[in-house]
Amino acid sequence: MLFEVVFIALGLAMDCFAVAISSSIAQSRQLDLRKTLTMALLFGGFQAAMPLAGWAAGFSLRRIIAGFDHWVAFALLAAVGGKMIREAFRKEERRAEGALSAGILIVLAFATSIDAFAVGLSLGFMRTGIVQPAIVIGAVSFIVTLAGASLGRRIGKTLGPKAEVCGGAILIAIGLKILIEHLR
Repeated sequence: MLFEVVFIALGLAMDCFAVAISSSIAQSRQLDLRKTLTMALLFGGFQAAMPLAGWAAGFSLRRIIAGFDHWVAFALLAAVGGKMIREAFRKEERRAEGALSAGILIVLAFATSIDAFAVGLSLGFMRTGIVQPAIVIGAVSFIVTLAGASLGRRIGKTLGPKAEVCGGAILIAIGLKILIEHLR
């Protein structure tokens, strides 16, 4: 079962990776180790907590949430991506103020972890334990987020401040991908 959980965790962490890259591209000059670790802890923490919540919620809640979870993820990612694109056209000193604030990071962590809630529901239906999978999912997401932030910071420094537009567009694209996959 551990082998399967690691692959599930890698699949769930891909959104974290992409969001970490795009956020780090946009913030390459202001992204320090503390903010990078905060991002990784939030993303990993949400990815670990959401399967626990899904597992605890049970089957009835899945039917209710499945109808609109993709719209929530899309709206959150599009809103943050649109804000990043708007910020790219503001003056440099105004852009740096709180662009990756704790609130924005929490919104991104929540948006990227909605699928982990569904995974928790699925594991509950299979009547398996949830603690080990939640820990593995959180740890993998933490590591993958760190890798994405590192890569994004390098790309951002290479492309300069205009890379923020690219980062915002990536977030919107991730939201659209989630929406299209669920509407198919």
